[in-house]
Amino acid sequence: RHIHLALEFNPSHLEIVDPVVVGSVRARQDRRGGGKDAERLVLGVMVHGDAAFPGQGVVMETLNLADTRGYGTGGTVHIVINNQIGFTTSDPRDKGSMTYCTDPAKLIEAPVLHVNGDDPDAVAYAAELVCEFQQTFQKDAVLDIVCFRKLGHNEQDTPAVTQPLMYRAIGKHPGTRALYARKLAGAGVVSLEESEQMREEVKARLKEGRPPLLLNILTERHRYRADWTRFAGGVLSNDIDTRVPMAELTRLGQMITTLPETFELHPIVAKVVADRRRMAAGELRVDWGMAEHLAYATLLSAGYAVRLTGEDSGRGTFSHRHAVLHDQKREKWDEGDYVPLQHLGPEAAPFTVIDSVLSENAVLGFEYGYATAAPDALVLWEAQFGDFANGAQVVIDQFISSGEVKWGRLCGLVLLLPHGYEGQGPEHSSARIERYLQLCAGDNMRVVQPSCAAQMFHLIRLQMLQKARKPLIVFTPKSLLRNKAASNDLTELSEGFFRTVIDDACDSPEIVRRIVFCSGRVYYDLVRRRAEINEEAQKHYAIVRMEQLYPFPHKQVKSVIDRYPDAGEIVWCQDEPQNQGVWNYAKTRILMNMRPGMRLAYAGRPESPSPAVGYSARHAQQLKDLQDAAFAPIKGFVLTA
Repeated sequence: RHIHLALEFNPSHLEIVDPVVVGSVRARQDRRGGGKDAERLVLGVMVHGDAAFPGQGVVMETLNLADTRGYGTGGTVHIVINNQIGFTTSDPRDKGSMTYCTDPAKLIEAPVLHVNGDDPDAVAYAAELVCEFQQTFQKDAVLDIVCFRKLGHNEQDTPAVTQPLMYRAIGKHPGTRALYARKLAGAGVVSLEESEQMREEVKARLKEGRPPLLLNILTERHRYRADWTRFAGGVLSNDIDTRVPMAELTRLGQMITTLPETFELHPIVAKVVADRRRMAAGELRVDWGMAEHLAYATLLSAGYAVRLTGEDSGRGTFSHRHAVLHDQKREKWDEGDYVPLQHLGPEAAPFTVIDSVLSENAVLGFEYGYATAAPDALVLWEAQFGDFANGAQVVIDQFISSGEVKWGRLCGLVLLLPHGYEGQGPEHSSARIERYLQLCAGDNMRVVQPSCAAQMFHLIRLQMLQKARKPLIVFTPKSLLRNKAASNDLTELSEGFFRTVIDDACDSPEIVRRIVFCSGRVYYDLVRRRAEINEEAQKHYAIVRMEQLYPFPHKQVKSVIDRYPDAGEIVWCQDEPQNQGVWNYAKTRILMNMRPGMRLAYAGRPESPSPAVGYSARHAQQLKDLQDAAFAPIKGFVLTA
């Protein structure tokens, strides 16, 4: 029977690939319909190091996913190559505080078989037993192969420098192959001469570049194959029609606001659902939560599966989404949930929304792995606050931003990172926009900060309808989720598109003297501040939103600047400190599109090692200062085109 084998690309960051493996496994199982039968058809196998298994926290995070609804795969087989010294230099006294390196498996009560690596028959039997356990009970199982490392950390290493006692013994060891050959000769199975002849044949094959055995290489050519060839060489594009007919938006809006007759909502949620029904009818402007729901609904109806996870993704950290509704009359904890997006008809693709365990590193790794095996699924991970992604930075650095250029691995994963300076202090203000922009090159991903509901609607659809699969980083708002100014008419969903730059709607561009570029929620602060200037003077300022940060929208920025022929000044205004946010990334790119003689300056918070101040009064003063600076005469450092 043929078995398709897929090997995950593993960066040199020890165990970070673990959640990627189980995510890929889950995607392949879901493609086969999910459930116990699919779990028996797709198996994840991980090979660990003895120091890394207990030493890397992502191992425990990944184990903790094993039996959860959104992340379980029916068990993983773990193989620990236990060389007893970790990465060569480990003194046994410094390896850790556990009796066995496999003790983390106790977290989920997984069985562990310890076996002598010098006994190949025992290793084979133990491996068979571990796999049989996993298949029978569909639980994780661990094989701990106790052995040694012949040549140290790498083949040029001299491990005796730090491990003289152990390597005196290893120096006298004939090697596992030789020991097994003697055992077989003693049992009359294979003579020593025959063993040596087999050894030489294998060496010769390797020298010639041939595999030691004839392998039947199988390409996964069946109905469950993930076809990535459609997206090979795909480039990011904004010239995609993301409009949806008004009648379809109304139809879907009615479906996702129709609940079972006996379902009793909490009064707060009941109002949300009632308002959404009016939004679908065109009676109210569409807010952020409804725009998201309509975007997902249109994709589901078109056959694209949607998977949304995060620590509070069902409700949304700021209670804007309410994708999962809870019956207030429920009698059991596991009953009484209703997910409207799962009831769009038999032809609709599956919609999954999961409140994840309190993990960022493993969960984001899982979703990356899932997305790499699901080209036709919209996979989204939402951080509870944008800065929670800090705990998953390895996944972002090693996989999301660089996986395509390193390994040719395509991925359309979406990161939703709540971002915005609302006076909540340094821990929950900044999603660290500057970090993502630093990772951008070669059109490796799209980085955006949409400022209104319609933009989010078209952006979500664009991610799946474009002829490319690239990661999408979205800096989502907090206060704007309920800001009426950030809502849109339903017609802007049926007739609009995702705009990389949103120009000012001023009627007299010829009298504008200063263009204020900005991104995100600060736009609305600037609009309010401009309104406080006397009516004649405020006409001299145009406020322009940069919605797409990468790839940088050069053409659109130049078009905006050209629209204001007498503007001699450009100010970049941001909420973040000067050494953070978009300023250092955007300033040279804006300069490239300015007319000779134009001046560019910064308006925002001063440089700071912390993302934000901790006192509300100080925050309010800084906000006032940066708004004033956006419209005051330019002072200090100025760049000239």
